[in-house]
Amino acid sequence: MQNVQKYLTKKNLLFVVIFTVLGFIALQIPVAQLEGSKTKFMLYDAFAPIAGTFIGSLPGVLAVFFMQFINFLVHGAVIEDAGTIIRFLPMLFAVLYFAKKGKFNLVIPIIAILAFIAHPIGRTVWYFSLFWTIPIIAYFFRDRFLLARSLGATFTAHAVGGALWIWVFALPASIWISLIPVVVLERALFAIGISVSFVLVNNLLAFLQKKHILNLGFNIEGKYLLGALYHESNTQTNP
Repeated sequence: MQNVQKYLTKKNLLFVVIFTVLGFIALQIPVAQLEGSKTKFMLYDAFAPIAGTFIGSLPGVLAVFFMQFINFLVHGAVIEDAGTIIRFLPMLFAVLYFAKKGKFNLVIPIIAILAFIAHPIGRTVWYFSLFWTIPIIAYFFRDRFLLARSLGATFTAHAVGGALWIWVFALPASIWISLIPVVVLERALFAIGISVSFVLVNNLLAFLQKKHILNLGFNIEGKYLLGALYHESNTQTNP
């Protein structure tokens, strides 16, 4: 019970409310449709991974799941196919990857690669799973480059989704091959979107805390602050 109360703090609950509103709007903006299903990628996919950075990994995961579930209910709670259920999972792993560096960041894409090539179709297009080495490579650069961190997060989501997709829908090899250029463009855009979203929210929360409008102790990353906020952060760190 104490562990639950630890996460049900005022700042976490307020963040969930704010994130729910913004996330719901983003969930209404489609970006691309998944092959083999009626399920679509939304602008939300470029926004959601940053959640755990500001309130912690577990609250971030819960916030993202809650947002997706509310959206699911609002739209009639209709399960069009297995893709509807699968879509709940990948983003949760993206949140974990972006929020915190850990061995977990390496294990998930490795498991996804093994699961993909274990499938008969996956073995014929094994090179598709090379996309999922990106989170592994990005792991070693994520603390230095925000884009690497974002690429790792979005390709972790892609790895989880792809590994599940091939076993549930068994798309033919030709589809996976045709998806390669789509994935390159799509994930590059998502990574840029994640980076931009993070910088904007990071600076917004820092500004609100500075003005004592929303001083709830969110985790602010000083090196991604801009202008006066950055200089003030440096001054406080190095008086």
